[in-house]
This record gives sequence, structure tokens and C-alpha cells, in this order.
Amino acid sequence: MEETSLLHHRAGIELAHKEAHNGTKDPSFVPAPVVAFVATIGTTFASPSNPSSLLPSGASCNKVEIFMQLVARELLDFLEEFTATFLSQGTPPSTPNPVYGGSLKGKEMRGETVIQVPLMNMSVAEVMEQLRLQGKKFYEGKSKAEMEDYLNSLFDWFLGGAMMAQFFSSAVKDLATLPKIKKSFHEVATKLQNDEQQLVTEKAKKLRPSEEARKAKEELEPLKAELGNLDSLKKELSEVKQRDKMLEEEVEKLGKLWEESVDVYFYAAIKQMKYSMAMEVTQVLLNAQSIDGTVRKHAEESLRQFQEQNLPGFLVSLSGELASEDKPVDSRKLAGLILKNALDAKDENRKRELVQRWLSLDPAAKTQIKSCLLQTLTSLAPDARSTATQVIAKVAGIELPQKQWPELIGSLLSNIHQVPSHVKQATLETLGYLCEEVSPQVVDQDQVNKILTAVVQGMNASERNNDVRLASTRALYNALGFAQANFSNDMERDYIMRVVCETTMSPEGKIRQAAFECLVSIAAMYYEKLAPYIQDIFNITAKAVRSDEEAVALQAIEFWSTICDEETDILEEYVGDSTGDSDIPCFYFIKQALPALIPLLLETLLKQEEDQDLDEGAWNIAMAGGTCLGLVARTVGDDIVPLVMPFIEENITKPDWRQREASTYAFGSILEGPSPDKLVPLVNHALPFMLSALVKDPNNHVKDTTAWTLGRMFEFLHSSIVGTPIINEGNCQQIITVLLQSMKDVPNVAEKACGALYFLAQGYEDVGVASPLTPFFQDIVQSLLTVTHREDATESRLRTAAYETLNEVVRCSTDETASLVLQLVSVIMMELHKCLEAQNLSSDEREKQGELIGLLCGCLQVIIQKLGSSDATKYVFLQYADQIMGLFFRVFACRNATAHEEAMLAIGALAYAIGPDFAKYMPEFYKFLEMDLQNFEEYQVCAVTVGVVGDICRALEDKILPYCDGIMTQLLKNLSSDNLHHSVKPPLFSCIGDVALAIGDNFNKYLMYAMNTLQLAAEMYAHASGFDDEMTEYINSLRNGILEAYSGIFQGFKNSSKTQLLIPYAPHILQFLDSIYMEKDMDDVVMKTAIGVLGDLADTLGSNAGSLIQQSLSSREFLNECLTSEDHLIKESAEWAKLAINRAISV
Repeated sequence: MEETSLLHHRAGIELAHKEAHNGTKDPSFVPAPVVAFVATIGTTFASPSNPSSLLPSGASCNKVEIFMQLVARELLDFLEEFTATFLSQGTPPSTPNPVYGGSLKGKEMRGETVIQVPLMNMSVAEVMEQLRLQGKKFYEGKSKAEMEDYLNSLFDWFLGGAMMAQFFSSAVKDLATLPKIKKSFHEVATKLQNDEQQLVTEKAKKLRPSEEARKAKEELEPLKAELGNLDSLKKELSEVKQRDKMLEEEVEKLGKLWEESVDVYFYAAIKQMKYSMAMEVTQVLLNAQSIDGTVRKHAEESLRQFQEQNLPGFLVSLSGELASEDKPVDSRKLAGLILKNALDAKDENRKRELVQRWLSLDPAAKTQIKSCLLQTLTSLAPDARSTATQVIAKVAGIELPQKQWPELIGSLLSNIHQVPSHVKQATLETLGYLCEEVSPQVVDQDQVNKILTAVVQGMNASERNNDVRLASTRALYNALGFAQANFSNDMERDYIMRVVCETTMSPEGKIRQAAFECLVSIAAMYYEKLAPYIQDIFNITAKAVRSDEEAVALQAIEFWSTICDEETDILEEYVGDSTGDSDIPCFYFIKQALPALIPLLLETLLKQEEDQDLDEGAWNIAMAGGTCLGLVARTVGDDIVPLVMPFIEENITKPDWRQREASTYAFGSILEGPSPDKLVPLVNHALPFMLSALVKDPNNHVKDTTAWTLGRMFEFLHSSIVGTPIINEGNCQQIITVLLQSMKDVPNVAEKACGALYFLAQGYEDVGVASPLTPFFQDIVQSLLTVTHREDATESRLRTAAYETLNEVVRCSTDETASLVLQLVSVIMMELHKCLEAQNLSSDEREKQGELIGLLCGCLQVIIQKLGSSDATKYVFLQYADQIMGLFFRVFACRNATAHEEAMLAIGALAYAIGPDFAKYMPEFYKFLEMDLQNFEEYQVCAVTVGVVGDICRALEDKILPYCDGIMTQLLKNLSSDNLHHSVKPPLFSCIGDVALAIGDNFNKYLMYAMNTLQLAAEMYAHASGFDDEMTEYINSLRNGILEAYSGIFQGFKNSSKTQLLIPYAPHILQFLDSIYMEKDMDDVVMKTAIGVLGDLADTLGSNAGSLIQQSLSSREFLNECLTSEDHLIKESAEWAKLAINRAISV
């Protein structure tokens, strides 16, 4: 055999092998060529009379060929059994898998009678024809036409790869000639050696030593020549042997590669058969959308079972459904939606599970699913394309960070140049979603450049297809986070900004809206790059606000709101930074734009909608303009007042309600930002008018906005820190009278009046012994309770607002009204009892009941805190403790998260008020405590319960000891769980410190487990560099929890004989403090706790800690920084720590 022939065949197999792995064949029939190959050569291999007819005479079967014989026989046996069972029962048998074990033996091999088709001695075409004839006979008189089609398609699939079969057959023949070549080489070599030996022997016999020496010499000359030829033959033989060895190695490699290719292809073939036979999903998907509840429920259950029993087959079936143009649009859409939900979830723990499930899925199944998804991008059905774009992005979000599916982005970018516009649109949409799902760090800059180029080109006015332009613009919105390098390049940034600004003037409204959304995102991400474009942007946004449709105008206003947010953050950072510096310079765009921007925003206030106050989710141009006006006021302060007041004065008394409401809204919007000195005179002048309007104005919109504006007055200008009060003895009674009267108005007005009263009470929080509200306390409480009983109290959050205001009135009350607050206890308890007694409620009523229970428990919590804070009232109040706890225990029987949270918080307040005597409730309460500590699903409940454990520890101190085994076990279990929401972890750490502080050195029982957990967490969260602000904030909260745990443990062991147990842990704690100090990203809370832990270490361990602290890399530097802090709490902690450290060192 020629060496080039071998290499040729090897290259062919490598190509086939690569295609099998990359899924480059038809996604619906990837394994067809090998199935055909197996079936074709199998009919010959498996024939008992001719086991190796494809091999040349004398050649033996190697392991690959034997393997192929086995595969062929198993496949044909399976085919036989499948046909018999399917035609007689309509149900396919289990699928064989001869490659990976568990192969199915045919009925013929078990001695059973099956369909009489002589498969072993027939060609595949004849097999198929015979089976079709048999099928026709079996189907006569039966309604199984769809099964016949199904079977036909299966056998068509088997016949699809004749060319591959011929290729492999040829390869087998070529491989089989190698033994002949080797044999011929061996025969030549042997003959040459024998000839040489024989020649020497015969010549030696004929020679006589003396007489014939000369003759012998002469005769030997030709022999030498022959021997020379023999040397040449030896050399040739050596070369032949070397070549033979190379060929053997090539054969071995080829055999391995062939086996692997067969494995991949055949396994894929069997998988495909299994998937195809699993179930016909189309009808089930349609039934799952049926209006008939029974049909729908049955279909949903079928889908659930299919998913649980055969997840790869389930997902492959769904992807095939989505990709098939022959399927109904409704089934395709649902298939795509289910696929998407199989990859992602809102809950973080569930999302992690789905990600791991996908990553562990069979690679062949994943390849086929992804191929189907990419194929769907070319679909003519818009809904199918749109669904596929989202699913592809979800898969990319999982695989790209794992360095999987590296060819995806290149494949998508190649589609951009497709002629059909719908393919281009779908591809751009996919790129947009991909950028939304994937972190910028995952995609290299070269690919980012190509994505941005494709997207921005698709936005150009030269693109005539609006769908493509819209998809491109939306894709840019998601891709902007990837464009840091591009926005740092002047030329590239100019190009992007020019195209975006041009796109805001597109004839198509949705495209204009998307372009303005891009501008909003650019304002948030690249504020510092906007200076060259800000004037053009103002012109564009002003035109949109004044004349464009609402959706576009809203985004134009949002641009300026975003600029306000950015500049406010920069200025706050500048003021808060002791160096007077900021990372990003402030360009004062808002201040420069004020003369033109304020009139623009004031115009928007006149574009109200008739029913906007009745819809809680309402958002329109007037509301957006007022919100932006308020943000401008926060940004520029006093400068806004002279620009807005003329508008207010001109419109406040106009007969048109829109003008009166707009002027009131403008006044309320500018009350936060300007100084009290600037605003108080204006408010004092406006207050009487506002009070009158709240009662007398005939328009509910005006009254609603007036009550809101009064609330803003009291929130920002009514407190002890304001020099000139806006409320005095002369107007206090009038204000309260008007607000109580307005609480009887329509729900939206009454809700705003409650809000105004809330801030009025809050302003008297620090008033001292006597409060101006005391004479009106009973009337206020009674009016608020009356509001909670209104039939329309559930509208406009009215009941919630009334209870929140009642809580604030009680919280800010003085001792003068303590007896009235005490009377309120029995009233709220009765309300809670009535609510718990309600029976036979609908689901909607039950939800409202849960909300009301939560409000009542919250009210009791405030009352408990108020009365428990004073010895004069605490002991009188405690007579209700048993009844209150009994009510709370009943609340836990309600399956409502809000009710559980509020009841837990109230119990924590009660435990704090009662102190050690709360221990009598623990036997009953502990089971509810443990239950809510395990409530991972409603993690807010779990978080609140963790806090309550801390409250109870502080109340009971060492009386909590009998329950500590269960509590500590659950706390440590929660910390190690991946299923608990991350927000619960920081308080869990703190709670360990609370337990340790409560039980002192009894904590030594849990010390090793707790310290190991804390040490692992400390190592994990010592460094926060490279994370965004949100993640850094979370890491700081974790650090603070860890430090609070250390602090509680050290304080608990102080003055104990067991303090030496803590010494081994001190070096690691100091290392943790060094690490977080060197990171320079601690917030003030962590800094205060950290310096406290350093002091606790020295205070508890004394001289044992002194030397360690002196050896610490940064303890002294950290201490000095805290001592000079402007935060007095940090400074106080540092001064105490310094004393403790000095004592420890001096000992």
C-alpha cells in the first residue's frame, strides 16, 4: 500500500472525527453517515457465511473490524426487535448502546419468534423495503399512520450515508493489505539471508587449500560482487523494515482514530434514536397551552416526567421543535421558553444548579442543541428567531466563561453578511443578548471590536431594514459595557457618538427610543467623555421632549436625570473626601444648562394624564419631568430657586387645574437641595395657601400633589436642626386639623395626607419632654385607626400608610402620652386576634390577611419598643406579654413571609424588653426559631430570624445555653450552604459572636468549629480588589460580620480561665486585619469593627497578644490612622484599643 494512501484515509477520518465533535453536520441528522456505514458493512460483516468479505484473501480481522461486526449485529438485532415491538404494540423498546455497554440482545438470540425478515443476508435497501411491507401489513385496519411515517423517517436516516460507508469500506480494504506487504518484505529478507549462507558453504567445499588457491581467488571475485549486491539488498531491507515500522505506527494511529470516530458517531446515532423515540413533543407543547385545565395539567405533567427521566432527550427534543419550520409557532415558542428556563432562574441558588446541570450534560446532546439554536436564527418565524436569540445568549453566558463554544461569536459575526435581512436581524439581536449575559472580561478586545463594528454599522442610516437597525441599536445598548477601550479612543468614540445621535432622528419611533436609551447608558458609563457632545445632545433631547412621542421623550428626560445622578455622586465624593479630590472631574453640565433646561422641564409638568394619581405604576412625561427637576435641585442647590419661582407664582391660582397642579408639583420638587435659608421664607409664605388648597381645591389631582408637597415641606424643613421652624403654635393645630380631614378624602389623597402626618411626627422625634403633638395624640391615633377600617383602605396603599404613620406617631411620642400608648396595646391585640380568626378565605383574601397581620405585628413591635424603653411603663406593659406571645405563636401558623418577619422582629423586641425572664417562652418558641432558620426559600425570613437570635442571646445571656447546640449547628450549616441567599451570610457571622458573648467560655464547645469557619471565610474575603462597587460593599459586610464574630468570642472569653484556648487563633486574626488594611477598601463600619477587634485581642489575651501585635505588619499604622479619623466613633474605638494594646505590651 502506498504511504500517501494511508495518510489520505487518515486525513479523511480526522475530518469526520472533527465534524462529529464540532457538530458541523446537519444538526438534525449528525450521525447519519456512520449509521449508514454501520448498517451497510454490517450486513456483510455479520453474515455467518462471509465474516470478512470486505477483506482481501488471507487477511485477518483486527479489533476495529471485530468491533464493527459486533456493532452491526447489535444494530440489526435492535432494528429487528424495534420493528417487531413497534409494529405490534406501538411502543419502542429500550435503546441499545453497544459502544458504552448495556447492549440489547435481539429476540432471535433469545429463541423467540419475531418478524420473518432475513436481515442478516440482505442489503440495507432490501431490509428497509421488507420492513415497509411488513409495516403495511401490520397497519392495515389500524390508525397508526403517524407511526409508519416515523418508522420510514428512521430508515431513511439509516440510508443517508452511503458515501461514508464506501469510504470506510475502502479504508478497511487498504488497511487489510498491510499484512501482505509485511509478509513480502519478510520473504525477501529471508531469501537473501539464505542465499548468502548457501553460497558461502558451497564455495568453501569446492576449494582446495593449496592447489586451487588461485582458482578460488578468481572465482571469489564474482562472489564478492554478488556479496556487494547483497549488502545493497541488506540496506534496502533495512529501509523496508524502517518503512514497515512507520506503517505499523500509522496503522495503529489510524485504528485508534477510527475506533474513536466510530465511538463518537455511533454513540451519537444511538443517542439520536433514543431522543427521537422518547416522545412526540409537539402535541404535548400545544396541549400545555390549552384553555382546558385538565388537558393543560396532563401535558405539563408529561413534560415534567420527560425532563426528569431523560433530560438530554428532553432538551434535544425542545431544540429540534424550536428549529423545525414544519412545527406550529405556538409549540416552537413554548419549546424555546422551556429551554430558556432550563438554563436560568432568578434565584441565585437555582441558577447555579442549572448552570452545573448544563455543564455536566452529554457533550453530544449539547452540540446538537446548539446546532439547532443556531439553525433557528435563519427561521422565517420571527417568534422562533427571537426565542432562539435569548436561549443562545443563556448558553453563551454559561459556556463562554468556561472557555467552551469558542467559535460562537465568529459564527454569529459571519451571519452579519448574510443576504436575508431576517438572519442579520436575529444575529444582531443575539449579539446584544450575549453582551447582556456575559462579562466584558470573557470576550477579548479583538472580538469586542468586531462586535461593535457590526452593531454600529447596522445602526447606520444606510441600513434600509428597520428591524436590523432596531436590533443593532438595542445590541449597542447592551454592548456599551464592553467598549471602555473604544471610548478611550477619540476617533472610535466620535464615530459611535455620531451614529447614536443620528439614530435618535430615525423615522421609526422604536429606533429613536432605543438610541436615546443608548445615550442614557453612555451618560452613566462614560460621563467624563461627554463634554464634546453635550451641546448637540441638549438640542436633540430638547426636540424630543417637546415634540416626540412619549416613549422617546421619557428617555430624553432620563438622559438629564442620569447626568444629575452622576454629578451628585461626584460632588458628594468630592465633599466626603478629605483630600478634596475625586476620581472623575465634575464638568457641571447641569449648572451650565440651567437657563435652557429648567424651562424645558417646567413645560413637561403641564402634560399630566387624567388618572395618573390612581395608578401606582403610572409614569408619564409630567412625572418624569418633575422627578428630573427634583434631581436638578439636588445637584445645583440654591441656583434653581429663582428659575422656578416665577412659574409657580404665575400658575398657582390659574383656573386650569393642570397649571395649578404643575406649579404645586414644581414647588414640591425643589424642596430638597436648596438651603433652608433660601426655602423657609418661601414655605412660610406658601403654607397657608397649601393648607387651604388641600381642603378646598375642587380637583383631586391638585389635592393629591398638594398633600405630597406638604409632606416634602415637613420632611426637609421641619426638624430641630432647622433654625427657623415652619411649624409653630400658631399653625400646628390648623395643620393637624387639615391633615386629619384629608385622611377622609379619596384614597390617593388620604394616603398622601398620612405621609405628611408621618413626617410631621418625625420632626418632633428629638423635641424632649413636651411635644406640640401631645394635645392631639388621641385624635391622631383614632383617625388613623379609622382609616385602617375604611372599605377602600386597600387602594393606593392607604392601610399600609395609615399603620406606618401610626407607628411613627407612637415612636416619636413622649412620656406624656405613655398611658395612651398602653391603651393601644389591647386595641392592636384585638385587631390581630380578629384577623387570625378569619376563616374560609380566598387566595386573594388570604394574601391581604397576611399583609394585615404583618402590619399589626409591626405596630406591636413599635409599641413594645416604646413602652419597654422606660421602667415606668415596662412593668405595666409586661402583663400583656403572655397574651402577645400566644398571638405571635398563632401567626407562625400562617404561611406568609411578611407576617413571619414582622412577628419575629416583634418577638426580638419583646425579648429585649423582658430580659432573662423571656426564657419561659423558649421551649415553645424554639421550634419556630429553628423552622425559620431553615427557611432558605424565603430568605428574608431567615435573615430576620438570625437577627432575632442575637436579640434573644443579649436578653437571656447564659440562659440561652440549653438551646445553643441546635442554634450553633444551624448557624454553621447555613454558612456552609450554597442554597442560602448571600445576603444572609453577614448576619450569620455576627450571630456567632452574639452566642459567644452570651455564654462566655461555655463557647469552648463550639470554638474549634466556629474558628475554622471564620478562618476560611477570612481568607476568602481578605481581598476585594477587582470587584465592582456592589460586590465590594457586600464583601465589606461579610468582613464586618466576621470581625463581629471574633469580637464576640474574645469578649466572651475575657477574664476566663480558658483564654489560652484563643491563643492559637490570634496570628491568623492579625493576618486578616493586616490584609484588609493593606487592601485600602474598608468602609467606615469595617474600620471601626476592625480596630475594636485589635483592642479585644489585646484586652483578652494580654501579654500573649502584645508580642504578636508588635510583630504585625500594619497594626501600628492602622491604629494611628484610626486615631486621626474624622469619624468620632472610629476615633473612640481606636483610643480604647490603644490603651488595651499598651497594657498588653507593658505587661
